[in-house]
Amino acid sequence: MMLDSGRWFWLVVSGIVVSLLYLLAPILTPFLTAAFLAYLGDPLVDRLETWKFSRTLSVTTVFLVIFLFILVFFLFLLPVLETQVKLFIGKVPAYIDWVVNVLGPYLHEHFQVDTSVLEVDKIKSVITSHWQETGGFIRNAIQTISKSGFVVLGWVANLALIPIITFYLLRDWDRMVAYIDDLLPRSIQPLVAKLGRESDEVLGAFLRGQLLVMLALAGIYSLGLSLVGLEFALLIGLIAGLVSFVPYLGLIVGVAIAGIAILFQTQDVFDLFWVLAVFGVAQVIEGTVLTPLLVGERIGLHPVTVIFSVLAGGQLFGFFGILLALPVAAVLAVIMRHIHSTYKQSHIYGIDEPDPDPLEVVDLDVNDDRDTATKGQE
Repeated sequence: MMLDSGRWFWLVVSGIVVSLLYLLAPILTPFLTAAFLAYLGDPLVDRLETWKFSRTLSVTTVFLVIFLFILVFFLFLLPVLETQVKLFIGKVPAYIDWVVNVLGPYLHEHFQVDTSVLEVDKIKSVITSHWQETGGFIRNAIQTISKSGFVVLGWVANLALIPIITFYLLRDWDRMVAYIDDLLPRSIQPLVAKLGRESDEVLGAFLRGQLLVMLALAGIYSLGLSLVGLEFALLIGLIAGLVSFVPYLGLIVGVAIAGIAILFQTQDVFDLFWVLAVFGVAQVIEGTVLTPLLVGERIGLHPVTVIFSVLAGGQLFGFFGILLALPVAAVLAVIMRHIHSTYKQSHIYGIDEPDPDPLEVVDLDVNDDRDTATKGQE
């Protein structure tokens, strides 16, 4: 009875927590964003503390580094990306004409594909007019936000809350972990602590290590493609780097987009060699330097798990769900491995040994009686 009541208690608590997360999702985004940044920065703070820095000074240093990086991204990279996207959209009609005039006859001759059914002129006009109506994504976002004063206030409040919450979470992260550990029932504390450590290893390997690998690959791709002379080097490099959390997906997407772009730009097939060389060198650097150094031997989340969890989180809880998806997936993956290990060691999984043959038992008993009689005669 006590066991059943304990299970019901945890089921009720879990239901209440999930319900609150669902209801409060719109206002929890800045808190979860701050927790994500604090989780990324806590190991750096701990490292600085081992170098005899005070906790406050360590937190301040890491805090400034994180938000300086974010500031540089928004002030420098975002406008450059918008320029490249605008340039790309402007050249889409020329790309479509090239496909129709160059590839059209080949496709019609060898595969009987009629490109006239694509209504090329209509496609070009739709793309051009849509971009002219919406403008750049920065200006469009600002216009959307500015339509409502309350929306503006909400965005400003969220942006202001994120650095404040991040600072306090960074300062008190170890204290909060110790406090939660102290609140756990003593009967389950060893198991929860073990699962927590394993979850931290999995999540840390992906979020900290793989995120750095993705950013490094984006930089290598962008630099290499710019040296090749590709016009959209930064845009393509960032896209290939950001999707590289799935093994070989960044390579495939990057080679495909960069290859098509270089053909449109130069009409020289030999330039594909330089694109392949850039991605080949990047893969060698990733396999020999980046992944062993930044991720190590820790086992991260399976790529399919990552994709499914992000899509499921976005479907259920919106942007808040996307932020929450990977931590939940990491914890669930660890719990499932524990359940799997427990099941393999349980009597449910074990194969019962077959009952011994009665004839063998009788024969064994007869032999034992003979041996006893022989020893008695001796």
